[in-house]
Amino acid sequence: MISLIVHGGAWDIPDAEIDAHRKGCLHTLKTGWNTLRSGGTAIDAVEQAIRTMENDPTFDAGYGSHLNLIGRVELDASIMSGKTLRCGAVAAVQRIRNPISLARKILAESEHILFVGDGAERFAKEHGCELCKPEELITKREFDRWESLKLRKNFKTKEAFSKPKRPSDTVGAVALDKDGNVCAGTSTGGTMNKYPGRIGDSPLIGCGTYADNETGGVSTTGWGEAMIKVVMAKTVIDLMEINGGHPQEAAMKGIEILHRKVDGFGGVIVMNKHGKCGVSYNTPRMARAYINAKMAEPFVAI
Repeated sequence: MISLIVHGGAWDIPDAEIDAHRKGCLHTLKTGWNTLRSGGTAIDAVEQAIRTMENDPTFDAGYGSHLNLIGRVELDASIMSGKTLRCGAVAAVQRIRNPISLARKILAESEHILFVGDGAERFAKEHGCELCKPEELITKREFDRWESLKLRKNFKTKEAFSKPKRPSDTVGAVALDKDGNVCAGTSTGGTMNKYPGRIGDSPLIGCGTYADNETGGVSTTGWGEAMIKVVMAKTVIDLMEINGGHPQEAAMKGIEILHRKVDGFGGVIVMNKHGKCGVSYNTPRMARAYINAKMAEPFVAI
């Protein structure tokens, strides 16, 4: 059963931004679904879905990402094949419009897994990935948010997920293709006003992304430092393996562990090896959508 689930971040999404998140998730889902339905691989579907969100300024990934402490955009992404357990990831890149595609290039053509900063951009240039100017990734909305935040002296990252109107997003996707292969991917601009060079969970295999054909796939979103502490994506995969393959149960247990052990906030999307999906979050809202071969219409919710 081919299946696809995507997310556009778990945080206190303002009322005024709900429609944009809903439309963005639906457009993303349709893009990835068309790839799967036409016989494309799970890796193809995940890359295309996440590229769509990276190009949509609604989300904190690619164009439209949050600015760091010094007013620059630094992007992270990862992707993993459940068939081979090969993976690719990039972190703290400033000249890559679609970091998910660079992560896939690393998965396919490098013996390594994670590249950061200048090294990642050098690899991109050597392998035909388009580079952009850093300022091309900055939107007026995010520049204005950064300007207003500079006036605050006691901003805490955790507030982005638990307190009203503190923006923070991450995007991700998990797919199952016609050959029974699972793929998961995640992309983000990180938390607003983050310290330069800060890396969250999204590019870390096992924390922000994990896929294994024997069990399924996971992509996370939320407060990255907390996700890292509990190795969130792999924890949810292990929970699903233990519980006999129930994705919703594993997702809920994972979020319970996140909150109980490290007082963390965020959400997860989960898919088992049969294409059944689960979602759980402990933030006010989470943007997500999914569809499988048995559904007449996609499910979309914020």
